[in-house]
Amino acid sequence: MKVLVTGAAGFIGNELSLRLVKEGHEVTGVDCFSAYYDVSLKRDRVKRLDAYDNFRMHEVKVEDEAAMTEAFRDSMPDVVVHLAAQAGVRYSLEHPREYISSNIVGSFNVIELARQHETKHLVLASTSSAYGANQKFPFEETDPAPHPLTIYAASKLSSELIAHSHSHLYGTPTTLLRFFSVYG
Repeated sequence: MKVLVTGAAGFIGNELSLRLVKEGHEVTGVDCFSAYYDVSLKRDRVKRLDAYDNFRMHEVKVEDEAAMTEAFRDSMPDVVVHLAAQAGVRYSLEHPREYISSNIVGSFNVIELARQHETKHLVLASTSSAYGANQKFPFEETDPAPHPLTIYAASKLSSELIAHSHSHLYGTPTTLLRFFSVYG
């Protein structure tokens, strides 16, 4: 199987990519190595993957449509796992444009390119922050999320809505995952 993993230098993306290459799948990683997290740690993670002939890396931002188009052409993926995002609730208070660019524009690029390349399945990462002002605890997957409280949460919820409508309109099988922080 050919798999494109965005956020391949991140903790989850790297572990997933490593498992996939060890299982013999062709993996194309995408990451922009942003300085939000320790860049040297990200580069060390990718070095583990570079040891495999069935791994290729594209150092690009998901919001760069031309570069992402090239990554898709290079990989021709059967499956896309979109984990890349500008993370962090607090950081979004001071840098909201980065969230709009990466999490909405970048996610749209991935979603649209998955459609254009007739990807068999698209998996997108979101966040439990999307539940926002919900008063019901614990949250359930079927709970609505109409009131995000931060730009980060709103940007991730926006990408969820785009993915849902895109899947409905064009038929790309899509799975959304809302990750919870280990800190709750």
